[in-house]
Amino acid sequence: MEKAEEKRHTIVPFGPQHPVLPEPLHFDFVLEDEKVVDVIPSIGYIHRGLEILVQKREFTEYVYVAERICGICSFIHGMGYCEAIEEIMKISVPERAKYLRLIWSELSRVHSHLLWLGLAADAFGFENLFMQAWRARELVLDIIEETTGGRVIFGACKIGGVRKDITDESLKTMVTVIDGMYKDVRTICDVFLNDSSVKERLCGIGILSREDAYSLGAVGPMLRASGVSYDTRKLGYGAFGDIDFDIVTETAGDCYARCAVRVHEIFQSFHIIKQAISKIPGGPISVKVTGAPNGEAMVRYEQPRGEVIYYVKANGTKFLTRFRARTPTFANIPAMIQALKGCDFADVANIVLTIDPCISCTER
Repeated sequence: MEKAEEKRHTIVPFGPQHPVLPEPLHFDFVLEDEKVVDVIPSIGYIHRGLEILVQKREFTEYVYVAERICGICSFIHGMGYCEAIEEIMKISVPERAKYLRLIWSELSRVHSHLLWLGLAADAFGFENLFMQAWRARELVLDIIEETTGGRVIFGACKIGGVRKDITDESLKTMVTVIDGMYKDVRTICDVFLNDSSVKERLCGIGILSREDAYSLGAVGPMLRASGVSYDTRKLGYGAFGDIDFDIVTETAGDCYARCAVRVHEIFQSFHIIKQAISKIPGGPISVKVTGAPNGEAMVRYEQPRGEVIYYVKANGTKFLTRFRARTPTFANIPAMIQALKGCDFADVANIVLTIDPCISCTER
């Protein structure tokens, strides 16, 4: 009887190269007919040795390496590293620099979520929606380019503050652009939330219960879409302690709920940016840093994909002893595997994409 049962199971390899997922992540799917009954992930196809570079690059230079952990959320990686060093060295960052960091980190969140919406539309075959989402994202990248000089890697954060200021005129222009984007982005997002063909591909697919999301350590939209109200920004790091915003949650825990969380977070980020611009103080944008760090620190930030943890250990020299980053995709892989179990094989790509995977982040 057991042998007959085994014959019904088919193992199908998925990746490491796949049209839907451009980064190398490999799964072995155990199928019973068209149903996924088990998932065996394999990571480790990328190893850039970024964390060991702290022993070969001066701690002031390593921020450029930290930003390259991931292109999409590069600014927050650099900011998290800088804050860990600032905590060790007891550096007080100017208030204006805190607000500038907040504005750039929320612009990163908007462009990341719009990028994800486009990829999701492409995955379920809605090419026009993909084009519209990425067209809106270009406007955000234009703002980033105007204020930092870069479109993906900003290079604006440094230990003790930021390298560049944003003029009052540019801040006013930013508000004007965001107000102009609001209607177009709302139209695009209404399709994601209300179109029947989108709902057909997302509703009731890849369900992750509240209990599973919590016990498996899910983070970010993956966690909040299952009804857990947790956002690291509420810890009040940087200037977030002065900003009023709500945590976006959904309760269904399916692909549609994860999409809805990201949609609503786009408009929340617009609100946060405009609020920060209205409150930003004057003054310097950085302080002079002297000496070398000696000690250790751990900081937690909210990336577009979820909570990220940075650990830094220093020994009083210009080279650090240790740097580690626990990225959100790594944290979400167990929850993703749970969501995949019991799904149809045709829905695998959509479910994988709803954690917004970044394997470059995961493997460093």
